[in-house]
Amino acid sequence: KIVESADEVWGTAQMVLKVKEPIAEEYHRMREGLVLFTYLHLAADRALTQELVARRVTGIAYETVQLASGGLPLLYPMSEVAGCLAPQVGAHSLMKAQGGRGVLLGGVGGVANAKVVIIGAGVSGQNAANIALGMGADVTLLDTDLDKLRMSFWRYDNRVHGLASSALAIRQ
Repeated sequence: KIVESADEVWGTAQMVLKVKEPIAEEYHRMREGLVLFTYLHLAADRALTQELVARRVTGIAYETVQLASGGLPLLYPMSEVAGCLAPQVGAHSLMKAQGGRGVLLGGVGGVANAKVVIIGAGVSGQNAANIALGMGADVTLLDTDLDKLRMSFWRYDNRVHGLASSALAIRQ
């Protein structure tokens, strides 16, 4: 059945499937017994968490769907996108016109490439490293999993630096 308004969808559906978490303007549409299947990111959104509990909504967060192997198949693609976007957003923010220091990730003749430090060599970190390298940056990956760092050296043909993640390494 095709309906004409968001209110009608939320009001009649037993389950609502979304890509993004509900925004504040949608909270009034949530009701007891509704099953909401979406990326929820509850750790970052206390207000949404409180609304879901108060309205007795059953929330199923895409990011927590786990395979028997432990993999997170619905989190993976979002992590890829986040990793790819991070260096682009960072590069944009470094522009003088955006209030940044006027740094180009790839440098120019006579100017060193920017140094990019990525904390975590998981899905997002690997994708961020790939994009930052492609933009010409000098990339350092930090992770507590040395196997991930070793794999990064192989994957990026030794074009990334790797450090065991620690408070000291992050400060440096």
